[in-house]
Amino acid sequence: MNPDGARPGGTLRYVASVPAPHPATLYRNGVVHSAADPFAEAVLVADGQVAWLGPDDAAHRVADGADRVVDLDGALVAPAFVDAHSHLRLAGLAAGATDLTAMTTQQVLDAVASAGGDLVIGLGWSPARHAEPPGPRELERASGGRPVVLLDAELARAQATPELRADEREDALAGLAVGAVLDSIASRFGGAVEAGLSAAAAAGVVAVHEHSIPALESRAGLAALLARTAPDDSGVPQVIGYRAELCETTDDARAVLAEIPGLTGIGGDVAVDGTLAAWGAALRAPYADEPGTSGELLLAAEQIANHVASVTRAHAQAGLRVHGDRAMAEALLGFRAASDVEGIAALHAAGHRLDGVEMVDAAALATMVLLGLRAVLQPAEVLRRVELAAARLGPLRVGSMLPVADLAGAGVPLALGSGVGGFDPWGSVRAAVLHPEAEQRVSARAAFRAHTRGGWRLAGLDHAGAGEIRIGAPAHLAIWRADELVVQAPEGRLAAWSTDPRAGTPLLPALAPDLPAPQCLRTLRAGHVIHDAMG
Repeated sequence: MNPDGARPGGTLRYVASVPAPHPATLYRNGVVHSAADPFAEAVLVADGQVAWLGPDDAAHRVADGADRVVDLDGALVAPAFVDAHSHLRLAGLAAGATDLTAMTTQQVLDAVASAGGDLVIGLGWSPARHAEPPGPRELERASGGRPVVLLDAELARAQATPELRADEREDALAGLAVGAVLDSIASRFGGAVEAGLSAAAAAGVVAVHEHSIPALESRAGLAALLARTAPDDSGVPQVIGYRAELCETTDDARAVLAEIPGLTGIGGDVAVDGTLAAWGAALRAPYADEPGTSGELLLAAEQIANHVASVTRAHAQAGLRVHGDRAMAEALLGFRAASDVEGIAALHAAGHRLDGVEMVDAAALATMVLLGLRAVLQPAEVLRRVELAAARLGPLRVGSMLPVADLAGAGVPLALGSGVGGFDPWGSVRAAVLHPEAEQRVSARAAFRAHTRGGWRLAGLDHAGAGEIRIGAPAHLAIWRADELVVQAPEGRLAAWSTDPRAGTPLLPALAPDLPAPQCLRTLRAGHVIHDAMG
């Protein structure tokens, strides 16, 4: 192949073909989301990388170097998503799950009765403070004899029908170990992790930050998952590992890292407090609907400081899960104490993270910037339950939840994740763009970048250009069919760039509430197809 000339709005660019371990594929006649070439309509994938991109009318010049040519018929080629907070076992079950958040006992039983499928899964269950949870036999009667498992909002307890329980007491109301129940489900219904990986790929997700909790799986299980999914040709998304174990000493951290080769971070789901749904988030002021409580701190600043310092010395990334404003203040007090010992530069270099971030005031934001902390948000999860949050917090405090624009504007590195539920990356992007508070809305471009390149960046894996479409970058791509492609600025706010198509800002699907979600046609991991609906 020989270099060719320029064209209006951009320059034709490509590199010479090299022998590839899998077929080189030219995708043409589409729209390519690339800041490197905003007018690109075709892209050549070879040797696991983006080998060329440019206009469709020049694609014939590189077609001879391709083993396959795919007509996109106007589809969008974009960087694939990275889910920065996932639980694959739960995601594998979540496709047919029922959201039980804030339901009473009778409402839970009614939901179980109306649920479809051979196995009934309920997520986000939290036993009401004024009623006992449904017992195993009650669930069995409600489901008509089908097995049922309810997972609580904290992922600390489960309730299940007798055949999924180790004990057979009909009146057993005590919560069960979640891991044991999930193991029982796996033995009867197949591997939930594999289903989770498939669901991720089908949603255009090429990598997941897996947050392993000791109650759900062993260190050895996570190590095996990381090893199996590490090769680009594994046929599934890449798994980036985090282990939720609290460390007191550097030896503790090193022991975790030694037992789980390839682990990226220790924490992520090490909880400073509980969830808002279960009145567990630690707040500065009492709950509006439960004035007698303001939540509970599960960790003190001293424990947090020891954890952060220990993981920093072990040259790994530390993480914490934090929801309430009092919990955020406690977490940052611990980070500040660790920085007094290790130095701010060491914390910046480690790139520690806070997950589940929902409430950040100005003082907390300034501390996050000072210490180089990164934030993982779950906007679809938070905003799906905004009415519940309003009941818990009241109208004034709920307006300050999920300060996406504040965090982004301050320069805090952001990534987006799904949490306990299933994979819905466009739902997360849409939630950030259509935030109920106009001043906290961000552009689709900013939200999309947080959910793609941001996920690689938080894991320290963006050095090769992952999350971008440019020559030499890994071909981690997703191909989408969408009703309309636009440049979408935050509603009610001015964009910092032109929304005129002639300006060359890369296009994304329109995310209006009444439009259907984009359809994922194909997902590529380093050029390998891991999901295919193109035929």
